[in-house]
Amino acid sequence: MTDGTDGSDPAADGPRVPQPRRPVPQQVPQQVPQPRRSQDLPVRLLAEARNALAAGEVRTAALLFGEALAIAEEHSLADEHVAALLGLGDCELEGGELGAAREHFEAAEKRLAGEPLPRRAAAIRGRAVSHLLAGELRYACYLLENAIEGLQATGEPNPDALLLLHTAVIAPYMDMGALARAAQAAELALALAPCATDPALVAGMHRSVARTLIAEGRIAEAGVSLAKAQELYQRLGLRSDLAKCHWMRGYVHAQGGNLEHAERELRIARNMLASLRSALFTDQVEVELADVLRRRGSHTEAGELLAQLLDRIGPERGAIHAAGAHRLLGLIAQDAGELDAAEEHYVNALSLLERAGAAGDLADLCRLLGDLLRRTGRVEAALDAYRTGLGHRAAIGTTTLGPAPPKPPVRPPSY
Repeated sequence: MTDGTDGSDPAADGPRVPQPRRPVPQQVPQQVPQPRRSQDLPVRLLAEARNALAAGEVRTAALLFGEALAIAEEHSLADEHVAALLGLGDCELEGGELGAAREHFEAAEKRLAGEPLPRRAAAIRGRAVSHLLAGELRYACYLLENAIEGLQATGEPNPDALLLLHTAVIAPYMDMGALARAAQAAELALALAPCATDPALVAGMHRSVARTLIAEGRIAEAGVSLAKAQELYQRLGLRSDLAKCHWMRGYVHAQGGNLEHAERELRIARNMLASLRSALFTDQVEVELADVLRRRGSHTEAGELLAQLLDRIGPERGAIHAAGAHRLLGLIAQDAGELDAAEEHYVNALSLLERAGAAGDLADLCRLLGDLLRRTGRVEAALDAYRTGLGHRAAIGTTTLGPAPPKPPVRPPSY
């Protein structure tokens, strides 16, 4: 018996019925793992962007941050989105585009709403720096002080975040003439440094602390602090920050009267920043270089340098240094016997400094203006100038007896 469904021989029963053909199994090609573009690529782009920014390639960094931002937005990658916004803000700061920088930092802070304060510290610091460079010193201090108080109130302060904020608040304190507060912030920053995990933050702290040491007359210690910062910046390859370290070295030498060394350091800083296309910082260095040149007797070179700057800096872009440029041009004009031109420059500087709240620079400027007015026989106007300077040095809580000092006029009086 042969095998069959009914036990019969199919060949004997009739013609063979064709059987349906079974499909031949298809070979499924082996799947090759593809890179997770939505997550891996933004991380890689952010790393490349940070490296480019550290090397001073601001335009390249901005393009990479922008590409990372677009991918992060498309795939809802929250951390990468914030990191790209912060990076773009830093790029705009380097380029002197303060409004655009502020928008990026505000957007980052908005996306971090509800996150712990340490996560928001970098965005807050970025906003504060943009206001500082625009001459809005009080608001910069307000932002930083609120953030510092909030961090301390949590009971679990983050050393890196606190170091970032304490370091950032030193500059506006110094510009406002709040030397005791600046010194306190410097002490706190120094105490936090051993606990910090980011060496770039430590380097920035040493650079900022140097300014408070200069104000206390501790020039040698300021030099040591800058040497530490410079060593770290060189090790990390942070070219823009290294240039700013040369800038601060020039400031230290200028304050100490070593004008030859000051000129050399400021020229190095200016050339480095110009090559990095850090426009606003280059302009600020050039103001300080012009001061050194004038003090060394190169009035013509200083005047030419300053005249080119006034179209690039002003009330909302480097206000303190814009006032400094007018102050220097006033001194040069006064030395040349052009007293009307000198007075005009002094008044322009006074307006900028009053708006910014830079008490130390303002007091010095009012002294210069008052002395000029007194020399030309306008004693009452000179007294008004002196009063303006003194009025900004005295404030609520600074006097021992009597009512609080009256606020000085918002605008300088007409001289």
